Amino acid sequence: MSRRADEIEALQLSMGAELLGHGRALLGNRKADIGEVRFLAERLCESLHDVLRVAESRGARLPADDDSQIDPEGGVDGGSAPGSGRGMS
Repeated sequence: MSRRADEIEALQLSMGAELLGHGRALLGNRKADIGEVRFLAERLCESLHDVLRVAESRGARLPADDDSQIDPEGGVDGGSAPGSGRGMS
């Protein structure tokens, strides 16, 4: 069962990466119409949903680590102080 879940996750991630490539190409096309862009946005949302589910599932399978915790805001807190340069700028 676990192997099948891994195969499905790998397929979802692969499809997301392929969709991202198509999205970049479409957005680079100045002649793309709103219908095409909307369709792309819908598929990207579906793919993001799948990828987040994969990440959550894989995170739940990780052993607990006393040095870091996932904070409620969705980031990872490794015990560093705010502004220590580890976050996004």
